[in-house]
Amino acid sequence: MSKVDNNPRSMAVTALTRVKNGAYSNLQLNQMIDDSNISQRDAGLMTTIVYGVIQHRMTIDYQLEPFIKNQKRVADWVMILLETAVYQMQYLERVPKRAIFDESIEIAKTRGHEGIRRFVTGVLHQMDRVGIKDPADIDDPIKRQSLVYSVPEWLINELTDQLGADKTTSILKSINHPANQSIRVATEQLSMADAKAALEEEGYKVADSQVAVQGFVLSGKPANQAKLFKSGQVTIQDESAMLPAESMQIQPNMMILDACSAPGGKTVQIAGQLSADQRGQVVALDIHEHKVHLVKQNARRMNVSDRVVTQAIDARKIQDVFKDQTFDEILVDAPCSGIGLVRRKPEIRYEKQLKDVTSLAKIQLDILNAVAQKVKINGIITYSTCTILNQENRDVVKAFLAEHPDFESQRVETARDLKADRTTDYLEIYPDDFDSDGFFIGQFKRVR
Repeated sequence: MSKVDNNPRSMAVTALTRVKNGAYSNLQLNQMIDDSNISQRDAGLMTTIVYGVIQHRMTIDYQLEPFIKNQKRVADWVMILLETAVYQMQYLERVPKRAIFDESIEIAKTRGHEGIRRFVTGVLHQMDRVGIKDPADIDDPIKRQSLVYSVPEWLINELTDQLGADKTTSILKSINHPANQSIRVATEQLSMADAKAALEEEGYKVADSQVAVQGFVLSGKPANQAKLFKSGQVTIQDESAMLPAESMQIQPNMMILDACSAPGGKTVQIAGQLSADQRGQVVALDIHEHKVHLVKQNARRMNVSDRVVTQAIDARKIQDVFKDQTFDEILVDAPCSGIGLVRRKPEIRYEKQLKDVTSLAKIQLDILNAVAQKVKINGIITYSTCTILNQENRDVVKAFLAEHPDFESQRVETARDLKADRTTDYLEIYPDDFDSDGFFIGQFKRVR
């Protein structure tokens, strides 16, 4: 790598350009860090810039707009370079302005030509002279929130209608905070106390999860560097994402269906509670063959391959494949808009539209309808999503129960008794509740 290509700011521009062309931010960052020899400090700066620019892109572009006459004529990477400069100026207090300007101009010169260097220099110095607009001064309340928090107006309108203005503002404030680094301990392999001691010995700061009984929140260095991760005794998983499997009433000898399993985090969590000796098994489905491969990899790494069977099929067509088979419990961790993940995958907020939410809700209900007769009488279907919109959560639950009088709503119970005072059977976790991902869990018991 050339000097500039090993520069965290230049690498951030590369990563952001790839994300704009469809790459996932978290995967792109992991790959670039693994493929480079940059220091942990520089990797941290690159990660901060990449997530920061994506999180605040609408705000930053609003502030850049007066200084660029025709943004469409500006190459993507040049526009992104300017966004990284504005992000650092606005949000990274410890970075001197002179360093930001010098580095950005040097990247423009090295990656582009003299004309690009002059253009970037001119924009930065004009912004410094004139000053930039503060979106907090916008009169219209929805537009102001949209540009202050960098969230599309349609999503703010939906959340405000469903949750009220105060809760919406609380969620918007929380989603641009850095995501916690959380892990789940495979407690069938080692105890929480032993895992904590081993992690602390490696130099991690370890805090108990407020959300999930098998969870820890780590800081200090990347979790995938831990010896326990490499040995398959812990896995990286958001605290909220641990709850669907935690809430299931799993016995060691059960036959369980994970209808939408990839990449397999919940599959291996379920499998850890089963016993191969007692013929316990989880059948893991996904519509895509390459994603089924990820589930297999996850099961091997977490030492539960002997309890996991995978198959690449559309869960809506389960009757065609499993004609006579029924299951003790079924998990439908349904494909969804992912709005609950915006802290961890900030680009989601720009990619989804209200029409996507509506079409996904239909798919979710179709999957539930398809698997309904595959659960045994007295068995339970657990339905979960990583979104916070009613269309994909409450409305799907209501529609399913209306169509299936042979099912009853079941109260979702978690080990830490989360939201014990709620009046609903289903459990809703919002991003501002515990600083974890937004999640929804509902359960239905087949009574006849």
